[in-house]
Amino acid sequence: MAWHEPNNGSNGRNNDPWGTKNRGGRSQGPPDLDEVFNKLTKKFSGRFSSKKGSKGSSSGGKNIWSFSIIIVISIIIWFFSGFYTIGEAERGVVLRLGKYNRIVGPGLNWRPRFIDEYKAVNVQSIRSLRASGLMLTKDENVVTVGMDIQYRVSEPYKYLYQVTNADDSLRQATDSALRAVIGDSLMDNILTSGRQQIRQNTQRTLNQIVDNYDMGLIIVDVNFQSARPPEQVKDAFDDAIAAREDEERFEREAEAYRNDILPKATGRAERLKKEALGYSERVTNEALGQVAQFEKLLPEYILAPKITRNRLYLDTMEEVYSNTFKVLIDSESTGNLLYLPIDKLLREESSKIENRQKNKSSSAYDEIELESQERNELPSSQSGSTNSRHGRY
Repeated sequence: MAWHEPNNGSNGRNNDPWGTKNRGGRSQGPPDLDEVFNKLTKKFSGRFSSKKGSKGSSSGGKNIWSFSIIIVISIIIWFFSGFYTIGEAERGVVLRLGKYNRIVGPGLNWRPRFIDEYKAVNVQSIRSLRASGLMLTKDENVVTVGMDIQYRVSEPYKYLYQVTNADDSLRQATDSALRAVIGDSLMDNILTSGRQQIRQNTQRTLNQIVDNYDMGLIIVDVNFQSARPPEQVKDAFDDAIAAREDEERFEREAEAYRNDILPKATGRAERLKKEALGYSERVTNEALGQVAQFEKLLPEYILAPKITRNRLYLDTMEEVYSNTFKVLIDSESTGNLLYLPIDKLLREESSKIENRQKNKSSSAYDEIELESQERNELPSSQSGSTNSRHGRY
């Protein structure tokens, strides 16, 4: 490869950037690196020298001094650029030459720049992701399910470097766990009473996956957002759910009615049983008493049958007449029935007794008034004896 002579231009100056030229005016190629470095040092150090020596007359000691100043300034800038701050809710993962070194806490920290690198991770905030989609159930139905996962970072290093993308890995694990749980459940349970069980199974399965992959995450909570059938069959499922709810409501009403009627019927049955037992005991005791009575009368009847019959007849009639106020007497001579209104006779007798008592009380009251009038008419000399006698009365 040939080297061409640079174009000097019309002013005749040498435009060679390397400043090298042979005796014949031809270029000899690029200069040595040491020569280039010396020229750059001279140009840079000339700015810090005095005006008298600015045209290439600087000494070697001044060049070393200027170079030292540059190095010191660079070191100061490098040192202060190594300070960094970690937030209160964050933890810093420090890498030294690309390899994990340590975890730093909140506050002001320092690292050797270009040697250590750090990444701050929030370990206190609660993060959320949602998994949803059409899923196949155990009874070969299709259902749309939505699940919300809440989690936080527990180990920053594992969160950053254990897996390629922890958030995306958790999303895939959630979708896998949810599909596994839904595929092992019946559609009726998913839509109605089994939602809590599905949530617990999903959280347990997801925790196992996260522990196996060692993502550095903690599952805080799993919320079952929604579960609905496809739109094409949604009306039919709504009717089925309404019918199931009506069935449960009717069952609860029947149970309430049973709980209300059964104790009453049981109490009524117990009362009837006790009344029947009491009646049975009473009738039995009465029969036994009558038997005992007849057993006592039997010897007397054997000794005097006529007297015993008359006595029984009189006792019976006494018991009968004591409970009635109407008496009919059969007259054997005339053949007529004589009616005795005993109730009227008793009422008239009782009214006469009451009138007699009223008359007696009114006469006593009149006598007391007459005595009081006589006492007022007596002179004052006799009033004392009258008053004392009335007081004794």
